[in-house]
Amino acid sequence: MSKYLGIDASTQSMTALIIDVEESPCIAVEESVIFDDHFRDRYGVENGALDLGGGQVHSPPLMWVEALDLLLANLRDNGHDLARLRAIAGSGQQHGTVYLNQSAGPALARLDPSRSLADQLAGVFSRPTSPIWMDTSTTAECRQIEAAAGGRLPLLKLTGNTAFERFSGPQIRKFSQSDPEGYSRTDNIGLVSSFVASLLAGRLVPVDAGDGSGTNLLDIRRRQWAPEALQATAPELARRLLPVTPSTRAIGEISTYFAQRYGFSPTCRIFPFSGDNPCSLIGLGLVEPGSVALSLGTSDTLFACMDQVRVSDSGEGAVFCSPDDINYMALICFLNGSLAREAVRDQYGLDWEQFAQALRDTPPGNGGALMLPYFAAEIVPHVPQPGVVRQNLDAADANANVRAVIEAQALSSRLHSAWMDVPVTSLSVTGGASANEEILRVYANVHGCPAHRFQTTNSAALGAALRAWHGCAGESGEKPMGWPETVEPFTRPQTTIQPDPAGSGVYSRMLAAYESLERRATAG
Repeated sequence: MSKYLGIDASTQSMTALIIDVEESPCIAVEESVIFDDHFRDRYGVENGALDLGGGQVHSPPLMWVEALDLLLANLRDNGHDLARLRAIAGSGQQHGTVYLNQSAGPALARLDPSRSLADQLAGVFSRPTSPIWMDTSTTAECRQIEAAAGGRLPLLKLTGNTAFERFSGPQIRKFSQSDPEGYSRTDNIGLVSSFVASLLAGRLVPVDAGDGSGTNLLDIRRRQWAPEALQATAPELARRLLPVTPSTRAIGEISTYFAQRYGFSPTCRIFPFSGDNPCSLIGLGLVEPGSVALSLGTSDTLFACMDQVRVSDSGEGAVFCSPDDINYMALICFLNGSLAREAVRDQYGLDWEQFAQALRDTPPGNGGALMLPYFAAEIVPHVPQPGVVRQNLDAADANANVRAVIEAQALSSRLHSAWMDVPVTSLSVTGGASANEEILRVYANVHGCPAHRFQTTNSAALGAALRAWHGCAGESGEKPMGWPETVEPFTRPQTTIQPDPAGSGVYSRMLAAYESLERRATAG
């Protein structure tokens, strides 16, 4: 057996990616289930989520259960021999929390392969929906947690992060206060990643440090839950959490449900699932300190591999543990990623080729026209209310607005990454928008370095598959592998866009004007 499966449970889809490492390592299979295509009517989701108002954005965890069954059925029915899979690891959208009652463990242990997962697990939730990373409703809870932990700075030093509205800890606190009865019925709280891993393992499994560090609950240096943070968050929280597990240590073999229903080998190993951002760190080959990547997805994230904890004193950045169990990951999340690009595209009735042509037809610097594309409340910089700001920019000029939104996103990524103290000598780019070479060109010029695009835009799923391979090799001892050796065959650039010196000069001069506009707008 020479194949390894990575599963990514993201906001809008669930993806399977299989790598074959037998002779010439390659990506053998990529398969996705788009939630809206299959579950919009049943669960009422749009873009995979439920907007409950007041900043509350949730997803139904039972939808993820159904999606896993459907994804594996599609792989089997499309002729892929799942018996050849030696190990599985995965990723889940970070910060989402899943609330389970005391029936969850027994239900997972006695799954009947003749029935669907959803039929058997519909009753295991103490809360029918899961708050996800897009939820911004916990500002009060963030301040309460910081106060109870001794202040904003002590929490930052302990966990690597200030209390973020989107993080799991504030969401848990909100639930414990707003629905104490539901909280009392909650026997286990998992993350999206550990929940999907629990399905495959047939038992409740722990959170790994990579995803656990996105909760405001983890001691970032010890890679274990921080008692001070747990006590500051919710009553009796420690008993509702399993201990943090190393990312590289297998949690067991696959449940007999999947072996009998889909043909997996009963010896197929399951490794801890991690967060989508930490898995993307591996999937983009960022396993040595100093390497930097950009994910252009629903939100845009810029992240780097660091060998030690460095924090953003302004609270704009986040620090996570890398699932290599060695390094750390610095991350900045810009909510208005594809959300803003799609809003501009749709406003002017463009398709993506016309969007790219608009970039080709406009010069770097856009004649001094600037936009702050806050189509939704922004994370970095902190903008609590939506509102698009234009300076020297005609709202009727489609081409100029296309360039303005991309330049704003690229300039913001440069401006707000200074705290990482990582010189950007190359930029690895993934996510759906990385397919657009004109967008890559703007980023290459803004950062003054080459921008690389890779074979797959599913870097989180690839990172998960690589973690399964690396973990299995480490267990068997048959071929001890370092991380650079593991990722190298899968992270060779397919496309490289070199910066243009003239364009880079324009953006270096433009950065101050953009920073001034942003400062005035956010202060107001």
